[in-house]
Amino acid sequence: MDIKLYKSGLWLPGTGYKYFLPSNINQTYTWADTKLNELLEQASLKLGELNAVARLVPDVDMFIRMHVLKEAVVSSRIEGTQTHMSEAILDKKDINPEHRDDWQEVDNYVKAMNYALKSLKHIPLSNRLLREAHEYLMRSVRGAHKTPGVFRTSQNWIGGASISDAVFVPPVHSEVQNLMGDLELFLHNKTIEVPHLIKIAIAHYQFETIHPFLDGNGRLGRLMIPLYLVENKILNKPLLYLSEFFERNKNLYYDNLMAVRTKSDLRQWLLFFLVAVKETAEKSSETLQKIISIKNKTEKTVILDMGRKLKSAQALYDHLFSKPVLNASEVAKVTGLTPKAANDLINDFIKKGILKEITGFQRNRLFAYESYLILFEKRR
Repeated sequence: MDIKLYKSGLWLPGTGYKYFLPSNINQTYTWADTKLNELLEQASLKLGELNAVARLVPDVDMFIRMHVLKEAVVSSRIEGTQTHMSEAILDKKDINPEHRDDWQEVDNYVKAMNYALKSLKHIPLSNRLLREAHEYLMRSVRGAHKTPGVFRTSQNWIGGASISDAVFVPPVHSEVQNLMGDLELFLHNKTIEVPHLIKIAIAHYQFETIHPFLDGNGRLGRLMIPLYLVENKILNKPLLYLSEFFERNKNLYYDNLMAVRTKSDLRQWLLFFLVAVKETAEKSSETLQKIISIKNKTEKTVILDMGRKLKSAQALYDHLFSKPVLNASEVAKVTGLTPKAANDLINDFIKKGILKEITGFQRNRLFAYESYLILFEKRR
């Protein structure tokens, strides 16, 4: 079907409100649009470059935790949490009690993402996997009472103080199972000729429109994007996350989703999504290249000059790329050193400008690899 002829669905009456029933999406989509083709090519090329850069990074899995953590922080921030990267890295006991609820939402997102990525090795991206990831997402946080891991059996809505003045009312709950079944078929339909980036763009729109859970839909819908790209080998590693782009362009993000529902304007949503992929892939490649540069320079000019401490210094330095904020006991555990030797190594790292003490305390001190951490905290 030509996307110009796409009809997004129907507005149907509820009791005191109208809800939106989206059309099924499991079909072929075509277009004769040079702008769309141009952006599709550019986004695909940038993803290819990201894959190529990732292959150059030794032990790239070492850095993936930080990418997942950043996605968790930003995706949760869209939903109203206030946790920052430097807090998200810490253990729960080191978090200000007033911030622990927000920290828990971010931690749950990381666990949901890691669970889903691991599950892709033996089950496909499916409604089952999404429900199981949703259960991880909602444990012991706001919305934990709203049937985690289960498609909703009641009406929900987005925005507004009540359903009668809501910004958007998704389909009635009795339609959710069929709509999600159609979405799953679309994701795995090998007979239709739709480029993967177009496919996941449409699937993301459809998921957010169905809003199949009572809570956590936004985070899970964004999580679905890298899962699809990894499952279909568009990305070799989960290094592309669009939440930062969506947050930076939040109004456009919601407006473009809504324009599909109200005007059947699928084209504009696809253009927006492809720009998000293109820019995010480019910035992810730049971040990886900066990491390679920092690591190589520091190892050659600092770590190799550590003499008899070289082995423990290298072990600590490698650990900092997945956990750039830590305490002395963690250093001792990572390196196998005694507490005194671990503190001596920390002091060496501080003198050489790698670590910085960030609490100002005499006890329970925390140390950060700030020049690395800033690559993920900086808003771009």
